[in-house]
Amino acid sequence: MDQLDELAFYGLPGAPKTPADLLPQCREGESLGLGSVFLSERFNIKEVVTLSGAAGAVTESLGIATGVTNHNTRHPIVTASYSSTMHHLTGGRFALGLGRGIDRAFQAYGLPKITTAQLEDFAGLMRRLWHGEVVVGHDGPAGRWPVLALDPEFRLDIPLMLSAFGPESLKLAGRAFDGVILHTFFTDETLQRCVRTVRDEAERVGRDPASIRIWSCYAVVGDWLPDDVRLKKTVGRMATYLQAYGDLMVRTNGWDPAVLERFRADPFVAGFRGAIDNTATTSELEHVATLIPEEWLAPAASGSPEQCARAVLRQTDLGADSVIIHGAAPNELAPMVAAYRDIRPAGRFDHLHANPGL
Repeated sequence: MDQLDELAFYGLPGAPKTPADLLPQCREGESLGLGSVFLSERFNIKEVVTLSGAAGAVTESLGIATGVTNHNTRHPIVTASYSSTMHHLTGGRFALGLGRGIDRAFQAYGLPKITTAQLEDFAGLMRRLWHGEVVVGHDGPAGRWPVLALDPEFRLDIPLMLSAFGPESLKLAGRAFDGVILHTFFTDETLQRCVRTVRDEAERVGRDPASIRIWSCYAVVGDWLPDDVRLKKTVGRMATYLQAYGDLMVRTNGWDPAVLERFRADPFVAGFRGAIDNTATTSELEHVATLIPEEWLAPAASGSPEQCARAVLRQTDLGADSVIIHGAAPNELAPMVAAYRDIRPAGRFDHLHANPGL
């Protein structure tokens, strides 16, 4: 069975009860032929270094990416050596994905807000360390360190990926990263604009625009799933995004900010503690559904396995190189993957690598 290197899934989607669920998910994803697994990080039972090591240990061909971690939650030597360890453990299947994080959470934890300049500086540091350089007296946006070094024999080309939303992050991905992870519930127009921004910036700085692998993050919520599960994966997930960075979501997609203000002013939403998709009941989600326009939930795959498969393939027609199937474990995706194989264009994705950053 051919491996579908253009498709990936998220490990431990939603609010898992135990991180041990990742192990069968990785085996099932690899068995289905999915190309890679992306591992998001939450500071509970989803610490990404542990998870990625486990994913690497139970798979043989599956690409593995942090999707994403933050550069300021670990010392750069720890992140660099973690990445080099994963690179060797997996035979080159690992990519390090970075992101900005959520400002409010960082403020609560006493961590500084992540800037574009910090991410660019940090990416440069990682590449120097992976190539055996001893970095002396670094003083840049990412921080100050007297000496940074791994192994002078290293000549490791570990892909770097960036989760990008706004125009400055997208441009940064185009000039300094190997891959970019877009966000769920992007409209067609937003996806196309983001792709153009990345590739235009790459060309501006003299890089091959086609060398940057752009991942659409696309929710697949088919009609073979129970109604309450679909509600959680659409309304619940969107509500959580609006809680965390609603202004950015609305601005990016050109949606009406007045709708977001009404959502935030709702007594249930205003009084809810934690992520809505984590703990809200079905009846509570039914109420939240009245606050979110259908058009905001429309950029997702729904319907039969065949309809979902066509919608996933269309993401690549719109300009993405690859698609992270978001919010569903591999066993929930099996009907769609089977239908996708029936319509997959022969040879179209042969140039892609299992490593999601290549």
